[in-house]
Amino acid sequence: MHELSLAYEVIELAKREVFKNQVTTIFEMEIEVGDLSGVEAVAFLSALEMIAKSTLLEHTLFHIIRQPATGRCSTCNLEFEMKERMATCPSCHSFPYEISGGQEFRVTSIVAE
Repeated sequence: MHELSLAYEVIELAKREVFKNQVTTIFEMEIEVGDLSGVEAVAFLSALEMIAKSTLLEHTLFHIIRQPATGRCSTCNLEFEMKERMATCPSCHSFPYEISGGQEFRVTSIVAE
């Protein structure tokens, strides 16, 4: 379950930001998780909440923002949403020649005081 180690790293990043910017409270964190990132969003959120207990992030609201992946068909040029890496075009069933997005995993914002 790599979601636990990823959650630990996100909490450590937040702690470094608290120290660096001399803030006392982190109210919210927004994290983008792409559909093709290999991260199970529900498990990751549970791990974040578990690790945050008894830390200054205990009351932080974590927002997981899903980032869908899209592919462009190599045959008919249709752009379509991909739920998995080996998805095929819904129109002609060819594989995409280009995948845009969906591989993100990043903290996009921290709301602190």
